[in-house]
Amino acid sequence: MYRTAFSSIWVVVLLWRCSHPSELPYYNTPDFTPLFIENALEVEKQIDHHIAAFEATDQHNQTIGLKDLKGKVHVANFMFTRCTSICPIMTNHLMTIADAYENEARFSILSFSVTPWMDSLPTLRSFAKSYGIKAKNWHLLTGQKNEIYSLARRSYFAEKNLGYTKDSSEFLHTEHLVLVDSNLRLRGIYNGTLKPDIIQLQSDIAQLLD
Repeated sequence: MYRTAFSSIWVVVLLWRCSHPSELPYYNTPDFTPLFIENALEVEKQIDHHIAAFEATDQHNQTIGLKDLKGKVHVANFMFTRCTSICPIMTNHLMTIADAYENEARFSILSFSVTPWMDSLPTLRSFAKSYGIKAKNWHLLTGQKNEIYSLARRSYFAEKNLGYTKDSSEFLHTEHLVLVDSNLRLRGIYNGTLKPDIIQLQSDIAQLLD
């Protein structure tokens, strides 16, 4: 039932995108109901959800927070270095995005560890090396578990409705990539294990940067 409802939402999105190719929807709630708003004043009135303040540490021991994201488009995902199922696929697909935008100062990728107690900075550096991650705007992040889980579920809606009310005692594992615009508003969610979704994500990033 849930998947059927969410699939119906994406049919609406695709139909809109076909007739309005220059517009990306906004998402204001964890069910990812698309809101198509072209007037900037109406966006300010209707879209009140933004990514909440946070601080995490990346593989280069840099503190990353909202101050580093304002004015930039970014993609976020939630992974862990010991994952052997969906995470390697997502990471390899994100390499495509990183290669396309590694020199774009207005773009970042944030990969938050959902096992921060295991993913130390040396572990994240080793993970980056194993995948050949060299882009300076791709941050592999660790921090406090409860903060990362709250950020994932209540700011990025990373598990959609299914995860919104969960707390950090329930393990977070999702294949979703979330696209956020330069005003810290949600603009897309994609299955990071599917190549067609990655192609669409790359196109949508380019659209936001334009």
